[in-house]
Amino acid sequence: MTSDSPTAQPPADGPRTAVRRRAVLGAAAAVPVLAALTTTASAAPAAPAAATAPAAAAKRGKRRRLLAGGDLGPNVIVFDPSTPGIQTKLDEVFTRQESDQFGPGRYQFFFKPGTYHGLNAQLGFYTSVSGLGLSPDDTTIHGDVTVDAGWFDGNATQNFWRSAENLALVPVNGTNRWAVAQAAPFRRMHIRGGLNLAPAGYGWASGGYIADSRIDGVVGPYSQQQWYTRDSSVGGWTNAVWNMVFSGVEGAPAQSFPEPPYTTLDRTPISREKPFLYLDGADYRVFLPALRRDARGVTWGNGTPRGTSLPLDRFYVAKPGDSAATLNQALDQGLNLLLTPGIYHVDQPIRVNRAGTVVLGLGYATLIPDNGTTALQVADVDGVRLAGFLVDAGPVNSRTLVEIGPSGASRDHSADPITVQDVFIRIGGAGPGKATTSMVVNARHTIVDHTWIWRADHGEGVGWETNRCDYGVVVNGHDVLATGLFVEHFNKYDVQWNGERGRTIFFQNEKAYDAPNQAAIQNGSMKGYAAYKVGDRVTTHEGWGMGSYCYYNVNPTIVQHHGFAAPNRPGVRFHHLLVVSLSGNGQYECVINDTGAPTSGTNTVPSKVVSYP
Repeated sequence: MTSDSPTAQPPADGPRTAVRRRAVLGAAAAVPVLAALTTTASAAPAAPAAATAPAAAAKRGKRRRLLAGGDLGPNVIVFDPSTPGIQTKLDEVFTRQESDQFGPGRYQFFFKPGTYHGLNAQLGFYTSVSGLGLSPDDTTIHGDVTVDAGWFDGNATQNFWRSAENLALVPVNGTNRWAVAQAAPFRRMHIRGGLNLAPAGYGWASGGYIADSRIDGVVGPYSQQQWYTRDSSVGGWTNAVWNMVFSGVEGAPAQSFPEPPYTTLDRTPISREKPFLYLDGADYRVFLPALRRDARGVTWGNGTPRGTSLPLDRFYVAKPGDSAATLNQALDQGLNLLLTPGIYHVDQPIRVNRAGTVVLGLGYATLIPDNGTTALQVADVDGVRLAGFLVDAGPVNSRTLVEIGPSGASRDHSADPITVQDVFIRIGGAGPGKATTSMVVNARHTIVDHTWIWRADHGEGVGWETNRCDYGVVVNGHDVLATGLFVEHFNKYDVQWNGERGRTIFFQNEKAYDAPNQAAIQNGSMKGYAAYKVGDRVTTHEGWGMGSYCYYNVNPTIVQHHGFAAPNRPGVRFHHLLVVSLSGNGQYECVINDTGAPTSGTNTVPSKVVSYP
């Protein structure tokens, strides 16, 4: 997902009704990182060490047990209402991160419960802002948490990797601006006003994701090409461009695809919100929201949310520089992992083998596998929660980057599924990176809730073979649910789904921009690999609100037969599909299999299929 298209801009005084875009490769070069921050903001208080840690040295020949809990590190910046210079610190980090798209900076802001006045937290790359209450309303900012696109000439299509969670906002002018692209979750937020998802001037925008949030006023997506909102409440919704999907959203517009292109499910079949850090008095704990079935609306609106919590001394608080061996030792001790902001090189997989383990990242903590290893592997166990971190492919090809369950996993996890939330994967862009498959899901009943898996189309280390990765997501496990699936630019299938009874609610895709010619994408006798391929033996599968776009800018003559491919069986069903050729750079012949009209010339107008078969 990247930049803009040479079509007419909307009037300055109003939103556009359609939007197109194309790539401007290398348009957002990384900015050198400044010297380390100095801050007057309060540092995170130390938590008590785990009771299991020895008071004296470990016996000779045995590893010293790791201590749990502890300080959250220099890049976790904690405010309370009495902290001086909050705006100055927010601005200092934003100045550093505003355009540093591929730099090493990683930051997490926390606001303790209370009321704050006159703040504007502008968020740049790899910056997260969160409240530390058990409810969003425990932490109220009379001000804004803003994402705009001034750094990129009003184009919001590269506003990746930033997040806002667990806050109440009273916007200064009544409407908060959140003009983001992919990998920018907006979770557990209460906006006491409206929410504008477009940049100033209503330029190009391509996002995005909201969950477990209440917006009292109207949400205006304006130029946003697509958006997914889950288990939330909105006071209204102004418009749709290509693909707006809602599940379990009070106040959502009625289903009306293809015109306007709203896909509205009354409820989300299964969901479980992301774990989050909060303060219980002076002590940090991690809240683990409960599983919900047929979910609708927010989890926090009526008293204490359902779930359990863990004290910080049940976590190893990891710091950049910790090795994979250290992280695995912590897991072997029975600890969970809290990855503080920064970059972690791992020379062996992080192995999550214990049921119920939590791996939670702050401030876009980033794992980079060295020497072709897999970054993270999960065993075939119940209730593992992976959340809030980025995986960057290393320069040596990895067979896989993230594995959810081993090959052949078959245990029933329906009562306590594995959840993968705000886990993002990147191949290239920040430097050379290669993998064969980004994420493999083998474990049954896994919930993948908001991911962006991206083979980079701009930045460093980018080229058809330079950052090669054939497959984005491969799902082999049965009964897997994806809510908010963003997968882009892979050399072959972006998604290959082999498991039975799979479901996807919202899918956003672009085919790889940089294919050199037709032969490079040829799939036997088929012109191109589908963006979303359901295995030939699958008998039951269902998808709602799914789009694939092509922009073959290196060779605009390339033809892609279809965006979606699936066996023709009564149990394999799709609702509300679309394909788009961006400004005529490549074309689709069909939408799914041999069904659906071809895209047309240089007109960036979707071809749609309401239902299949």
